[in-house]
Amino acid sequence: MNTSPFFPKQKTQPSSSFASHVGYNRMFSPNKLTVGIFLPLRFYQGDTQILKGQINLIEHIDEYNFAAVWVRDIPLFDPLFGDAGQLFDPLTYLSFIAARTKNVALVTGSSIFSLRHPIDLAKAATTIDQLSGNRLVMGIASGDRAIEFPAYGINYEQRAKRFAQAVDYFRQLMADGLLNIQSPLGEFNRAQLLPKPITGQIPLIVTGGSGQSKQWIADYSDGWLSYPQATSHPEGALRLAEKIASWRALIPEHDFRPHMTNEWIDLVDDPDFPRTPLRGGFTLRTGRNGLIQLLEEWQAAGVNHAAIGIQYSERPALEVLQEMAEEVLPHFPSHQGMQSRLVDW
Repeated sequence: MNTSPFFPKQKTQPSSSFASHVGYNRMFSPNKLTVGIFLPLRFYQGDTQILKGQINLIEHIDEYNFAAVWVRDIPLFDPLFGDAGQLFDPLTYLSFIAARTKNVALVTGSSIFSLRHPIDLAKAATTIDQLSGNRLVMGIASGDRAIEFPAYGINYEQRAKRFAQAVDYFRQLMADGLLNIQSPLGEFNRAQLLPKPITGQIPLIVTGGSGQSKQWIADYSDGWLSYPQATSHPEGALRLAEKIASWRALIPEHDFRPHMTNEWIDLVDDPDFPRTPLRGGFTLRTGRNGLIQLLEEWQAAGVNHAAIGIQYSERPALEVLQEMAEEVLPHFPSHQGMQSRLVDW
């Protein structure tokens, strides 16, 4: 590994908070990068039938040993954004996926904590945690689609404050025993949330800034998902490395916290096709060798997991997944040290 100041070696032991968490340990380990797939596998363009048969492809993702599948939280489709995500409610959909898969981590990317009440989020999250055998990892965010906030009767300008309050409330709900919670988002005395998560906590990965300072993210997150710099040339990874290093320097006791990033790709069949930005840099067209090179740069920069979206690929989704499984994953294998817990409900 590059040992320049921009590529500091990560602490060798992961956080003890999630030492036995199945999904977390499948995705994250210091100085290593794993690969997950962002859903949907095809872009919604007015016809929900585009998702028909997607669960069969998700089963292949599981069988191919990708580390994770990711789903987005988009309550209302805003044509100005032009992205409806996977259409289905993310936590409901992850429950369906959990029943059809065995090992892949189930990740929200990201649950909008400023729009949802913490009790509802926690109830759904701990349910999926139990039903999936401890595979849920939650990316969380404050939200950026202004149309959704007045629809919920929530002030858009207050989303950062509500996000921090929701994280605090959610974490309090995980505790054992009868609870007394006093929060601006609600209060109760001598009650508890059931079920509890299998290992005591649900990993909460903050997305972007979510209206918080970098110090807040260092103090209160279980990891950080930040957007990549330019992915068509190595300088982007250098800038990403600086950002990751500055965040990790703020983490109490320099404990290991994973970093994630993501990219939408159009993987062409020519393995040597150069990395070429499309759609104003929001999509990367490349051959598999360019993808491997990018992932190597990200790993050296301190990234622990890469979420890859293939919805803009021109080739069939199964063909792209198979090539990635055969040619890319051997360089970045999922961590296999912990098997999913037996589910017998």
